[in-house]
Amino acid sequence: MSHILCALLAWLRIFLFLLGLSVLWSPIALSVYWPRGWLYGTSVAQSVALALLYIGFLIGLPFWGKQVHGWKHPFAWCGLRLDPQFFRDLGVALCIGVLGVFSLFGIETALGWAQPSTPSPRLAFFVFEGLLVAIAIGFAEEMLFRGWILAELEKGCAPMTALVMNALFFAAVHFIKPWDEILRSLPQFLGLVVLGMALVWARRSPTGSAGKRLTRLGYPMGLHAGLVWGYYIVNVGNLSAYTGKVPEWITGIGDNPLAGLMGLLLLSLIAWPFSKQAKPKTVYADPVRTEPPEFNR
Repeated sequence: MSHILCALLAWLRIFLFLLGLSVLWSPIALSVYWPRGWLYGTSVAQSVALALLYIGFLIGLPFWGKQVHGWKHPFAWCGLRLDPQFFRDLGVALCIGVLGVFSLFGIETALGWAQPSTPSPRLAFFVFEGLLVAIAIGFAEEMLFRGWILAELEKGCAPMTALVMNALFFAAVHFIKPWDEILRSLPQFLGLVVLGMALVWARRSPTGSAGKRLTRLGYPMGLHAGLVWGYYIVNVGNLSAYTGKVPEWITGIGDNPLAGLMGLLLLSLIAWPFSKQAKPKTVYADPVRTEPPEFNR
């Protein structure tokens, strides 16, 4: 019963923070949406409103962490430690993600399930644009899900429960859309859950030199960004097209690899080594402490 109560309290904290953020953000969002149509389009208004909401999250997180949990360094507590090791982790995981996507389409091409297309004449621009988009998505979603939300869940839940809840919540949030679109993209849900679990294992994987091994957000941010970047290059750059020789549930329903067996296999292969090296629970270390935390399994 105590575990259930702790889990409920964790979700209550998450709900209260997001509710407070939404209340404070609403007047700003209305001021952004009101001039649309004669100053800018709806898509621009949505992008600006979401960007302001996320900025509000970044502003509110330090206050929440210090006042509610007593975290001296909330961003570092959530895994955002901008040291050289963080950027090394980011680069390694970015390569894993993008090469994984290219390998997936390469295998499918070799099997005759996909075929090369004529690349877009703007491919070089799309490669650069895709990298910026991918880094932004990786930072934003991982700081939220594997940074703050995972920290909240691990204060009240067993490690495996926190992992599963985090992955399910991550997948569910991506399905906040019209009902007909939910039904159309429903096969993606399992892929998002597997991706969410892989990213939690990446978050729990310690890196660094001997005696100073810590868990950071570099791995999950890089992995998330690499997968987005790789798919962006292939899809927007028009590098590949499915031949239709096998059912969509193998290659991806709606041409989305997350909604197909091959995409699930790719994510599972990426998740496996991270799950092997991950600690049972994220280690939250104060960056000013002189002794590194113990990583006992």
